Amino acid sequence: MTPPTPGRRVPRRQGPDTGTVTVFVADEQDDEPVDAARWSLLAEQAVLAQGIQGEAELSVLFVDEAHIADLNRRFMGHDGPTDVLSFPIDAVVDGEVIDGVAEAEITFSGTGPIGRSGYDPEDQPILLGDIVICPAVARRQAAEHAGTYEDELALLLVHGILHVFGLDHAADDERRAMQAQERELLDALHGPLARDPWSS
Repeated sequence: MTPPTPGRRVPRRQGPDTGTVTVFVADEQDDEPVDAARWSLLAEQAVLAQGIQGEAELSVLFVDEAHIADLNRRFMGHDGPTDVLSFPIDAVVDGEVIDGVAEAEITFSGTGPIGRSGYDPEDQPILLGDIVICPAVARRQAAEHAGTYEDELALLLVHGILHVFGLDHAADDERRAMQAQERELLDALHGPLARDPWSS
């Protein structure tokens, strides 16, 4: 899949005026407690802080270690469970939100899906993507990372959202920019973390 340009934010594109940002949260694990309403609100606020207006959708899925390990292997080529994975749907290419991310290339057709006449991409919700979080991994790493389990989940959620918006941390300058936005969002929307996860 062709990724969005690292370090760039989704432009201030507006979805249909009649809609709002909707965050779908599903808890499909039994290892750790998850307050779905709390994390849905944080995700919605973080998305709005990125400048999205109108109708947009984001999904957040909490899964067990086996599930995230399978996704990590299939999509990232890494063995074992990880803490968070992000899967953008609408992508950013040359400053534009482009629908229809294909496996090998990004394609867009103004005529829309086959069989849907009158398709107007500006009338469709912005499909931001999916974020998958493993609470068991979050619990295990929290003490040495963000400090508490709740702080760790907040950090992972914001981190995943910024990945959906095209930010990355592969290069030092990208990492610094992403961490600065994480700090800003968490300070404003969640509160101070018990530990500084960026110090290392």
